[in-house]
Amino acid sequence: MPITPQEALLRCIEHREIFHDEMLHLFRQIMSGEMSPTMVAALTMGLRVKKETIGEITAAAQVMREFSTKVPMADTTRLLDIVGTGGDGANTFNISSASMFVAAAAGARVAKHGGRSVSSSSGSADVIEALGACIDLKPEQIAQSIAQTGIGFMFAPNHHAAMKHVAPVRRELGVRSIFNILGPLTNPAGAPNILMGVFHPDLVGIQVRVLQRLGAQHAMVVWGRDNMDEVSLGAGTLVGELVNGEIREYEIHPEDFGMPMISSRNLKVADTAESKLRVLEALRGEPGPATDIVALNAGTALYAAGVSASIEEGLAKARAAIASGAATAKLEQFVQVTRQLAGSQVGAR
Repeated sequence: MPITPQEALLRCIEHREIFHDEMLHLFRQIMSGEMSPTMVAALTMGLRVKKETIGEITAAAQVMREFSTKVPMADTTRLLDIVGTGGDGANTFNISSASMFVAAAAGARVAKHGGRSVSSSSGSADVIEALGACIDLKPEQIAQSIAQTGIGFMFAPNHHAAMKHVAPVRRELGVRSIFNILGPLTNPAGAPNILMGVFHPDLVGIQVRVLQRLGAQHAMVVWGRDNMDEVSLGAGTLVGELVNGEIREYEIHPEDFGMPMISSRNLKVADTAESKLRVLEALRGEPGPATDIVALNAGTALYAAGVSASIEEGLAKARAAIASGAATAKLEQFVQVTRQLAGSQVGAR
């Protein structure tokens, strides 16, 4: 007999693991709307208090992928996601979105998966929309955007309709749960490479091992010691790297790349409008911490995508893409193409 939600809750109370097949069954119930909101809330909080295991997170991510609306990608060579769990409380400008344009300008193909702000001043969807791009595209159009520009943005609510069954529960609970760490694991384009920022140091080792089980090719999971879910300029950054099936865990520092250490306070923004200005400042290469942190994160992303053989080489390519104007041109191209695709969508109605 399959495990019941009540039995699973008892496991959590007793700090015992829920096995892979059991977790698959439970999450299919959640994603199909079969489980009651009361039991969804109880189980997600039970898992949080017990602490979710690598196996439990892997099974939940597999089900979320199973229920997602996919972007059709015949070729995933050098395809990368640059994503964060959020929830770091840093309220910095949207570094991952700026890094996306730089990485694409330097030769990566980026399938970025994101949504609107939940815990930060500005989410990736908010700032990409503010920059003028259309974020509401069909899966086939996102694939076209990647083919034409090297960038596709996948607005999470459009690809995870099954999450409507848990959204009210998450809103009412108002605390972190397993769902906060599942989003970055469920790229709808199946990007095999990833630069993922996490909100807690324990998640570095956990998420990289989940990605290993999910079949990722090259993954860099990072947490800045100044509590940033990015590669940080303000402190050392813990890294969990998966490459060729093998995992290494180590720490990197700004000085390793000849960069000054700068407090993350210099990167804080109040809202989307301010985040947009800092993104544009970084893409134009204006001297300062915004440009530096985007170059470092884009360089790390280029290494994850297989465009560069090291972070150092990636950083050099990222800086060149910024200095040449290619990063700004990539943003302009992406805005134009997504608008054209959205226009053709309207015309077809």
